[in-house]
Amino acid sequence: MTADEHATPGADDTGGAGRVFRVLVVPGVNPDRWLRVWRERLADVPLELVVVEPPDAEPALRAGDADVAILRLPVDRDALSAIPLYTEETVVVAARDHVFSVAEEVAPADLADETVVRPDDDLVRWTDAPGEPFAGGPVATTADAVDLVAAGIGVVLLPLSVARLHHRRGLVSRPVTDAPGSVVALTWLTDTHDDLTEEFIGIVRGRTAGSSRGRGAPEPAGRSAKGDRKSTKARGTSGGTSAGKTGGASGRRAGGSSSGRPQRGGTNRGRRQGR
Repeated sequence: MTADEHATPGADDTGGAGRVFRVLVVPGVNPDRWLRVWRERLADVPLELVVVEPPDAEPALRAGDADVAILRLPVDRDALSAIPLYTEETVVVAARDHVFSVAEEVAPADLADETVVRPDDDLVRWTDAPGEPFAGGPVATTADAVDLVAAGIGVVLLPLSVARLHHRRGLVSRPVTDAPGSVVALTWLTDTHDDLTEEFIGIVRGRTAGSSRGRGAPEPAGRSAKGDRKSTKARGTSGGTSAGKTGGASGRRAGGSSSGRPQRGGTNRGRRQGR
């Protein structure tokens, strides 16, 4: 998954075909479902996917290199707002001839005597993780840690999607019971007040295209003076019960949208990952 695969043709930084909306992601995150909905609803707004390594994700967002980011928590909540999307299972990656290869899952106690390689960009925030630390010096990246494991040196703990990303012949991965998961979240600068950012937040939350926060949402009924007169006349001729029900439904729709919650029955509500 690269930025070029997802960039809209003709998009540029300076205007050209219009503003480019940038979504920053870290390896292992698949936002395709949300990108597809964006392109269905906002075909006139180019969208570009920017893939960065985990240590660079938050600084890039704060520097303005992207409008939103989908990354792993924690983040600085004083500067960034976040919506947790899902929690990834933690797995242990080991060489294929390791004893873990014959197990269906691994308990924390099983790791106690293992050399656990923890790279500087450690993606599993396990404060008291079991195991012995790697004594061969600092390991800069997850990729470096996987190389060591493939060479038969220790094991490494990773989110499931990252383990799949680095999978190769000669390696196995097994779920670790009772291990903390890795929380993936949508994040953006807290002081951002931008219609397109709100649109993307709504898509991720499952908000429907007709929501009042959507860019193309229709004007609420009864806004004009002429519309008010017609509504008054209708209430006077067709009875208060019918008019009251109509007004109540309208109020529920408007209230649900302004609170930022997806409406009941929305087709996107409750789903998490991309495709």
